[in-house]
Amino acid sequence: MARPEEHRQTERSLTMSRAMVEAIAHEMREDDAVFYMGEDVADYGGIFDSTEGLLDEFGRDRIMDVPISETAYIGAAVGAAQGGMRPIAELMFVDFFGVGMDQIYNQMAKNTYMSGGALSVPMVLTAAVGGTYNDAAQHSQTLYGTFAHLPGMKVVVPSTAYDAKGLLHTAIRDDDPVVYLFHKRLMGIGWLPAPDGPKTGVPEEAYTIPFGRADIKREGADATVVTLGLHVHRALAAADSLADDGIDAEVIDLRTLAPLDIETIRDSVAKTGRLVVVDEDYRSYGLTGEIIAGVAEGDLAALDAVERVALPDVPIPYARPMENEVIPDTDDITAAIRRVRSDE
Repeated sequence: MARPEEHRQTERSLTMSRAMVEAIAHEMREDDAVFYMGEDVADYGGIFDSTEGLLDEFGRDRIMDVPISETAYIGAAVGAAQGGMRPIAELMFVDFFGVGMDQIYNQMAKNTYMSGGALSVPMVLTAAVGGTYNDAAQHSQTLYGTFAHLPGMKVVVPSTAYDAKGLLHTAIRDDDPVVYLFHKRLMGIGWLPAPDGPKTGVPEEAYTIPFGRADIKREGADATVVTLGLHVHRALAAADSLADDGIDAEVIDLRTLAPLDIETIRDSVAKTGRLVVVDEDYRSYGLTGEIIAGVAEGDLAALDAVERVALPDVPIPYARPMENEVIPDTDDITAAIRRVRSDE
């Protein structure tokens, strides 16, 4: 079973946005084929600070603002990748993927297969995901389950600055297309405060984190909580609050959806017997069902109780009280852990 990763001793701690910028800058210095393109990524530095400061070092030939045409610039990135470059293309909000879906799913994800392996598409598609800040139904979704459902793309969702940097180094160096999704609430930008937790120690040197390796962020014996992104921190808060009542919850951060580390989850459930899957994506046809099915297929007898905590199948409301009602919070996770323990 995986263990909580030993982060290297460092006095530096970075926000997730700064850790991402550091990884991008390192890869651009090492490889002239790496460039970044997207809306408001040059002069503005990305509306979630995802490229802040990069224009000054690398100039407009490699940090490119693009017109508001996702189809055009994602298609350009696919072509550049097939031509030997390593583009990073940013969707400002993941909700906009539908505009460029043909370029993403029928080109980026499939061209290696359609060419019989003659072409590779070494590109990264980044996008901001998540709600909790009242931006309504077209700017607040996660949708990582959609990309994980469609074969041909690797899907990455970091929850801490340490993971964000290591996973982004891995993504940029990968010879296959990677969808790298960052939660707005975790970036550490001034107008959108982050919870405690995503700002972590980050080594100055480059390092990679392998895809398909979940991280046990908190060990426990009484229940397994599986989640990713923002809800790693909400699950950890729930686990800490339950510890006072003698309930010891284990929290697993998936970090990547494709590939998925189902073995770490199965090993944990074999120990705890109880599973809670927490997801900010929609409940139906999504991550929660996939995780539960994967555990059951491995050893159904090990699963004594299970709970799903996810977004109901409704557009995310604009009004703050209504948004708070539909997006799972720490109290929802706490209640679910108590429910899977209720038969003891």
